[in-house]
Amino acid sequence: MTSPEPLSDEELGELDELAQAATPGPWFVRGLDDEHAMNFVAVSTTPDTGLGERWPNFDHREIVAATLVQQPRYVDTGDERWDENAQFIATAREAVPRLVAEIRRLRRQLEAGSDQSGSRETS
Repeated sequence: MTSPEPLSDEELGELDELAQAATPGPWFVRGLDDEHAMNFVAVSTTPDTGLGERWPNFDHREIVAATLVQQPRYVDTGDERWDENAQFIATAREAVPRLVAEIRRLRRQLEAGSDQSGSRETS
């Protein structure tokens, strides 16, 4: 397995811009249910209550994404990883900005270290 190419500063900037433009977090996985969206797995700005609310008892404006809408099959995946995909999407909302910041922090640290080691060699 080959290692992916390092992210360029431009790519980090694009990821940061995407995260900044998205609906603010945190995001949560919610299980909703009704005769139209049977077993609806969603990513939401509101935490799951465990009640499997039926529409109109949930606000559609809180839904950021859906990974399963079964009846009719509007949203589905062939590998049946609806919950896992929803969890990944919800987690990425907070993780991507943190990862971008961490990469930038580490790069600054490396640059500072190489600046210091370079100045020692010329002494």
